[in-house]
Amino acid sequence: MKHLLIAAAAAIAVTGPAFADGHRNPAPEGAAAYIISPADGETVSNPVTVVFGLEGMGIAPAGTEAENTGHHHLLINTDPDSVNMDEALPATDQIVHFGGGQTQVTKELPTGTHTLQLLLGDWTHVPHDPAVMSDVITITVE
Repeated sequence: MKHLLIAAAAAIAVTGPAFADGHRNPAPEGAAAYIISPADGETVSNPVTVVFGLEGMGIAPAGTEAENTGHHHLLINTDPDSVNMDEALPATDQIVHFGGGQTQVTKELPTGTHTLQLLLGDWTHVPHDPAVMSDVITITVE
């Protein structure tokens, strides 16, 4: 039991400040995420491959603390105004994490129209300040 408490305290000490005080790591001026493909307005078929781009920052896996780096999160049919930018991004079907540092995904999406947007998170999944987000694109899956 004592070892569990020590491990829990260590985990809180490492990750707590990013969540508890709303601290967000700064993003360098000009940093930008973007979706390379598919193109905005494109009609695609399953599986859909989304290729991510990033300018002015580097990619690092989740858990790797390094200045001016982060990892991608793909917002599917999600308004970024509904996301709490001061906390770690939740992992859901609409907020897909790429904590391994991936720069693309091939994914099945339901037939219909979808919005896609990238949001970079720091080593603890918290968005940078200012948030590094792509423009929203709209695709149609046949």
